[in-house]
Amino acid sequence: MYKVVFSDFDGTLTYRDALSPIFFEILTFLSLKSVPLVIVTGRSISWGHFLLTHFPYLNEVIVEGGGAMVYRQGDAILEKCFVSENDLTKLNQVVEKMAKHFPQVKLSVDSFGRKTDRAIELHDLADLQCQTSFVEIEQFLKSQEISFSTSNVHLNFWSGDISKYKAVCAYLESRNLKLDEGIFYGDSINDSTMFEHFPTTVGVSNIDKVLDRLKFKPSIVLEGDANEGPYGVLNHLKSSL
Repeated sequence: MYKVVFSDFDGTLTYRDALSPIFFEILTFLSLKSVPLVIVTGRSISWGHFLLTHFPYLNEVIVEGGGAMVYRQGDAILEKCFVSENDLTKLNQVVEKMAKHFPQVKLSVDSFGRKTDRAIELHDLADLQCQTSFVEIEQFLKSQEISFSTSNVHLNFWSGDISKYKAVCAYLESRNLKLDEGIFYGDSINDSTMFEHFPTTVGVSNIDKVLDRLKFKPSIVLEGDANEGPYGVLNHLKSSL
């Protein structure tokens, strides 16, 4: 039996871009099993605070693609950053350069709540009809030695060694847990480091949209509409725990 469940958020715990009653069923199921859920998301630190504030069963959320963790300590909600001050300074400098190079491209609204990375809304790029700009942005980031990845909703970029897998390992080490004592659910390209390194990973069925673009694939891939997003997570948890 797994001692901790890790899961991506968008497209994995959300259903078609929204929280649904199934998310609450997952929380209830894991609560009854006394197994913690740690969300591992590309969303911002501010989103981490929101999730902990509104869902008492959650005690830790890894955010910004592994750049930070938001966690409870008594009655307080605290933050742990996994990125150096030098990398944060470099990121801010690149953001300023980007604003000059691409004045038509705006950072996501939640970038104001981010510390270790920044994001651009994918739908904003689509609305601008600027596929060329998308390629140019990637080329610009590479020229600045800035890492980037895409989720279901964002193009995220950062400076430093950030990954979901690295942050999950830090979490496990702090609790004296082994890799094989956890399981991870995901559906997106920015889950690739987990798919590459983590022993047991599950792709919910909507991962089929990006499966051919993944160099490293989940050890288990669910199929069918009944296993889309949080439905797949709950179905698999019920068969595993």
